Amino acid sequence: MNTLSYGLLSILAQSSFSGYDLMLRLQPFWPAKHSQIYPLLASLEKEEYVSYEHVAQSDKPDKKVYSLTDKGKQALRDWLSEPAAEPVTRDELMLKAYCLSNTDPEGARRLFSARLEYYRKRLRQHEDKAALLRERGEFPMNGEAPPFESIRFGSYILVEKALRTTRSNIEWTEWALSLLPLPE
Repeated sequence: MNTLSYGLLSILAQSSFSGYDLMLRLQPFWPAKHSQIYPLLASLEKEEYVSYEHVAQSDKPDKKVYSLTDKGKQALRDWLSEPAAEPVTRDELMLKAYCLSNTDPEGARRLFSARLEYYRKRLRQHEDKAALLRERGEFPMNGEAPPFESIRFGSYILVEKALRTTRSNIEWTEWALSLLPLPE
């Protein structure tokens, strides 16, 4: 199985979802499209890692809601015991930063200012998500982590990582901007 297959199993370990809902929940961690997810779900179902139930909808076509089987749970546990692969980083700004001296200071400032705005917007989104999860009772109000055994523990540490990473990216981008010459 590939990493995306395990990602689907990971999400199904939390609850049952349709293919579309799986795609939405997977997006923050692993960009994937319908064209990737649905064939994988069919394969996972064929191999008995997942099962599905048809759910009738009055105004839309029926949908399949997938659940993890015992075989899928075991495959997920086995995968979790293996070391994770090295992280993959692809950021066009890093390539542009590498050769920044080939542009003018104003162009460089535009690049970094646009990225700073992006990071600030992402931080607001992450903060809003964390607040919503606290309001819904999914995260503790006191800022402490849920217990390790909680189904919410993984979500909590991932939201916290998103917040910390984005704050760090804001700090770095502001620092880089401070090094760029000001327009005359």
